[in-house]
Amino acid sequence: MPDTRPPAILLMGPTAAGKTDLAMTLHERLGCDLISMDSAMVYRGMDIGSAKPSPQELVRAPHRLIDIRDPAEPYSAADFRDDALREMRQITAAGRVPLLVGGTMMYAKRLLEGVANLPPADPAIRAELKREVERDGLTALHASLARIDPESAQRIHPNDPQRLMRAMEVYRACNHTLTELWRRQRSETFPWHVLSIGITPFERRILHQRIAGRFDAMLEAGLIEEVMALRARGDLHPELPSMKSVGYRQVWDYLDGKLDGQGDIEQLSHRTIVATRQLAKRQLTWLRGWPGLHWVDTQGNDALGEVLKLVREFGS
Repeated sequence: MPDTRPPAILLMGPTAAGKTDLAMTLHERLGCDLISMDSAMVYRGMDIGSAKPSPQELVRAPHRLIDIRDPAEPYSAADFRDDALREMRQITAAGRVPLLVGGTMMYAKRLLEGVANLPPADPAIRAELKREVERDGLTALHASLARIDPESAQRIHPNDPQRLMRAMEVYRACNHTLTELWRRQRSETFPWHVLSIGITPFERRILHQRIAGRFDAMLEAGLIEEVMALRARGDLHPELPSMKSVGYRQVWDYLDGKLDGQGDIEQLSHRTIVATRQLAKRQLTWLRGWPGLHWVDTQGNDALGEVLKLVREFGS
């Protein structure tokens, strides 16, 4: 039986895979309307380090959900879902196809699966958890989570402090695990028929080269000066979600003199490139478990042709 829901496209991949360029081409070739699915691009003033499309590129291919928050303000996956659904409804009502592009996999997951009824953030519990991490380390916190919620512990990397502390915070706030709360959620059919495309160079060496080259270009474009301007505001600090973004966090530490070899740009580059590779590895791990994902090798002979074929077959 044919799926009568309106179509939507998810274009996902690791950082530096070439998602933005491909999405702009699809906008021009197919008339898709673009929605950014990137947790750093939502913030104003974070342009270079987030690899945000330039003003000229945004004229060529407008992206929704870019520059919608101040870096001092929080923006959650639940916020993204609300905003994305609103934009998708507008695009579909105009007779066009929404194309969501980005590498923030939690945004994509929450968009399709919904958001559980989780307790709000509790500053007192979060402060207690931070003290425990400082005293005992992340490994001990992950072990505690594994005892109470093995499924979440398996899903969350031991070196992911934000998600680890949130999982423990939820349990301590309501005495129910994340896994329990998600199971209680009523399953709903997503209103759109979704084509999920994952793009990456299939050779990891190529992706690593792209990551290194892109960071060099960011430094040349003024990434350090961008972070200096953000610091000069006086209301931002390294614990904000915006400033924890890869690249911004490392430059902030560099400006604080916290890197080995103080003032050493090479050390900054090394740390950021390693952190970006780790991010890409996590993104690829998410994608390998993504149901119904169509992989495209961006180093292939005709990657654009493969994507266009997938989209046209999807719409037929």
